[in-house]
Amino acid sequence: MSAIRHLWTHNRPAFVLFLAATLVAGFFLVRLALFSIYWADPAHRNLTPEPWMTPGYIAFSWGIDPKLLIDGLDVPPHGRPTLMDIARSRGTDVSQVIDEVEALLAIYAPPAPDGPAPKGPAQE
Repeated sequence: MSAIRHLWTHNRPAFVLFLAATLVAGFFLVRLALFSIYWADPAHRNLTPEPWMTPGYIAFSWGIDPKLLIDGLDVPPHGRPTLMDIARSRGTDVSQVIDEVEALLAIYAPPAPDGPAPKGPAQE
């Protein structure tokens, strides 16, 4: 405790900057841990696109580059519009935007490793 008191009385600006840097680093460490835990959960992988989702969220869920969906949907690179927002800005129904997303996922998404095996003639 005396070391902290010494730093506070003799090197206050450096000590305050050190504490601020430690808090910022801690914030990003917690954020990284939460992000990693969330996306490691299999329940968050290959989600069916819904109106509340953003192209970036869908891309992370499907393991593809978000730029592929953003460019494929012709969405401005700034902001985080949901599929509903994209449909409103186009003046179309959200189901049409979801159909576009599903078509892009069919092109760019890797096949699911734990998905069902294709049925052969003997299994049908």
